[in-house]
Amino acid sequence: MSLSTALSIAQSALMNTARQTSVVSRNVADASNPDYTRRIAVVTSTAPGARSVDIQRVANDLLFRQNLSALSAYSGQNALYSGLDQLDVSVNGVDNASSPSTAIGNLQQALQLYATSPSNQNLGSSVIDAAKQVVRSLNEGSRAIQDFRTQTDGQIATAVDDLNSLLSQFQDANQAVISGTRSGTDVSDALDQRDALLKKISDYVPVSTFTRGDNDMVITTGDGTTLFETIPRTVSFAPSSGYSAGTTGNALYIDNVPISAGTGGNTSASGKLAGLLQLRDGVASTMQSQLDETARGLITAFAETAPSMPNAAGLFTWSGAPAVPAAGTLVNGLAGTISVNAAMDPSAGGNPALLRDGGANGAAYVVNTGGASYSSLLVAYGDRLDQPMTFDPAAGISATSSVADYAANSIGWLQSVRQQASTAADAKQALASRGAEALSNATGVNVDQEMSLLLDLEHTYQASARMMKTVDDMLAALLSAVG
Repeated sequence: MSLSTALSIAQSALMNTARQTSVVSRNVADASNPDYTRRIAVVTSTAPGARSVDIQRVANDLLFRQNLSALSAYSGQNALYSGLDQLDVSVNGVDNASSPSTAIGNLQQALQLYATSPSNQNLGSSVIDAAKQVVRSLNEGSRAIQDFRTQTDGQIATAVDDLNSLLSQFQDANQAVISGTRSGTDVSDALDQRDALLKKISDYVPVSTFTRGDNDMVITTGDGTTLFETIPRTVSFAPSSGYSAGTTGNALYIDNVPISAGTGGNTSASGKLAGLLQLRDGVASTMQSQLDETARGLITAFAETAPSMPNAAGLFTWSGAPAVPAAGTLVNGLAGTISVNAAMDPSAGGNPALLRDGGANGAAYVVNTGGASYSSLLVAYGDRLDQPMTFDPAAGISATSSVADYAANSIGWLQSVRQQASTAADAKQALASRGAEALSNATGVNVDQEMSLLLDLEHTYQASARMMKTVDDMLAALLSAVG
C-alpha cells in the first residue's frame, strides 16, 4: 500500500468517524423528544479501500401502527368519560345534591308531613316550595344538557379546524419526504415530522396508512374513508348556534362521508370526534329524554281527576295544560317547561290548600268536603309517586316504574355508563402507554447505549489520528532522505 493511499484511507476514516459522532450526538440531544426516531450511522464499502457513512432511521411499522390505534381508542374513550363527568355535575350536582331524584324525595317527605297535619297551611306552603325545587332541578338540568350539547358542538368545530390544519401540515411533510427520497438526500427529519403529525391526527380519527413509491404516504380512516392522498381530503362540519330538546346535531363529514358516533360506555368511538358526537347526540340526548319523562310522570302523578271530566294538570303544569301528556309517550323538552301551578303557588297569589282539597281546574275537581282535616287526596298523591306507570322505552331505562324510582334509575343509568367509561378509559390509557413504551424501546434513544458508542468512536478517531501521524512521519523521513 502506498503512503498516499494510506493517508487517503486515514482521512476517510476520520471524516466517517466525525459523521458517526455527529449522528450519535444528535441522538443524545433528542433523547427526550417522543417524536424523534433513533438514527444509525452505518459504514459501507463503496470501492476497494473506500468507505462511506449511510444514515439509517430506526423504524418499526407494526409497533407504530399499534400505537396509532391505541392513541385513537384512548382519545375517544377519554372524550366520553370527561363529558360524562361534566354532565353528571351539571345536571345532578355534587353527590346528586341538586338532582331531580333528590328533589322528588324531599317533595315526598313534605307531602307526607302535610298529610299528617292537613290544617297547617305552613306545611302546605312547604310542599309548594319542595315542588318548586323539583321544577328548578328539571328546568336547570334541561338547560344544562342543552348548553352542554352546544359546547360540545363548538368543540367538534374546533377539532375539525385542527384536523384540517394537521392534514395541511402533513401534505408539506409528505412532499418533503417525496422530494428528499427522489434526490437521494437524508429524509429522516421529514419522516419524523410526518410520523409526529400522524400521532396528532390519530387523536381525532382512527388512521390507517400505506406507503407508495418515493415514500409517498396515503391515509385512510378506520372504515376506509380517504383522509389524505396526494392532497388532504376536506373534513367539514357546520356547528349549530344552540340546541333544544329533540334536535339532532349536524353530521360531520370526511370527504363527504359521515363519521359515525361511538356507542356504549366502553365506547366504540375511536378518536375524539366520534366520542364528542356520542356525547352530543347519544348520552346528552338520552339524559334529556329521561328528564322529560320524569317531568311527564310528575304531571301525571299530581293530575286532578273528577267524574265525567278529563284528567287535568294539577300541582305540576306545562304548556299543554290543562291536558295531561299522553301515557308512555315522550314529550321533547317537557323538563324545561314544567312549572308549579300558579293556582297553588302563594307567591303567585295561589292557594296551597287546593293541593289538599282539589279544584285548581275548577269546582268540578274539588274533592274535599270534610274540612281542614281532610288528607285523603294528599295521601293519594304520595301513593301515586310510588305506583308504577308507563314510560317511553326510548329514554333508555325501565319502561315500567314509579316516578320516584324512575328518577333514581336515571342517576343509576348515568353512573353505570360513567363507571364503564372510567374502567375502559383506564384500560385504554394503559394500553396506549404500553404501546408508546414498546415503540420507544424499539425506535427511541438509549442514552447509555449512545454514550458507549460515542466512546468506541473516540477510540476509532484516535486510531485514525495515529495512523495519519505515522504516515506523516514516514513521509517526512522519506523527504528527508531524498533531500
